[in-house]
Amino acid sequence: MSIGLNIKRNRERLGLSQEALAKKIGVSQQAVDRWENAGVVPRNKAIKELMTLFNMSRDDLFGDSLSKGKIHGIKIPVLGRVVAGVPIDAVQEILDYEEITPEMAATGDYFALQVKGASMEPTLRDGDIVIVKKQSTVDSGDIAIVLVNGNDATVKEIKESPAGITLIGHNAAIYTPQFYSNKDIQNLPIQIIGKVVEMRRKF
Repeated sequence: MSIGLNIKRNRERLGLSQEALAKKIGVSQQAVDRWENAGVVPRNKAIKELMTLFNMSRDDLFGDSLSKGKIHGIKIPVLGRVVAGVPIDAVQEILDYEEITPEMAATGDYFALQVKGASMEPTLRDGDIVIVKKQSTVDSGDIAIVLVNGNDATVKEIKESPAGITLIGHNAAIYTPQFYSNKDIQNLPIQIIGKVVEMRRKF
């Protein structure tokens, strides 16, 4: 499969027109049309933008794995931090990429986050990678990514009650449960941005 067909298929997968894709990566619509239909290879800067937008490696962007019947996982970014007020898609600190299955990717939007600190040991260790489904609510007992008072995101178990929520770290020696009232949730604020659905440990 040519790079032009890969670009077209991934553009359509994201629901983008040629013009919309061009605007996202800073080129003209005519350039996108030439890539897709005239066999023109994008310049290096555009290739990097396409790799980021499509969450693909350079080899996958140029490759023909689909025509050989191989099903590739969907690449999602591993973020070093998540900061209040900055959309996930705009985070610049991308450490690596992880793959999730196409079936999982079809159920929602996902990103990965590198765990920092020991507050969730032994469940999660410093350096572990968690796969996160973007959602603003979770159930009691779920592990979630939470923004507290405009600070960087924290990874904690959530316990809900009619009066508010409690953030629970699994390492009680260094993190005591923190309760936030419904008023705190509104005023600080406390914002849930995703649910941890998988942990991957690097040995």
